Amino acid sequence: MDYRELLEHAKEASKNSYSPYSKFAVGACLITTNDKIYSGCNFENSSFGMTICAERNAVGTAIADGERRIKAIAIYSPNQKHCYPCGACRQVLNEFKAEEGLDVITEGENDIEISKLADLLPEGFNL
Repeated sequence: MDYRELLEHAKEASKNSYSPYSKFAVGACLITTNDKIYSGCNFENSSFGMTICAERNAVGTAIADGERRIKAIAIYSPNQKHCYPCGACRQVLNEFKAEEGLDVITEGENDIEISKLADLLPEGFNL
């Protein structure tokens, strides 16, 4: 799958965001090493610690379907360009990254931007 298409799926997912408190909608779409596609959006809760990020929502859906290795994830917010995953999401993505690593796709100023998870989370925790 083309990374631009993955980003388009993330844009669509962001439309389903439930973010009445922050007003910061986020959508994510990932592709596994088995070429399966999973999307997610953030959903907030009045007990802020219960909020789930779009990235972890997409990862959880993939895990529930039996997938364990992710090769790329696109993240989109209509609120800002370059919407990178938070620290918690970076660690979750690190847990399920493909052996060759994981690409993080965001919307840049003029085109997509591709970052390596290893650059966004150097020395991520692994057992």
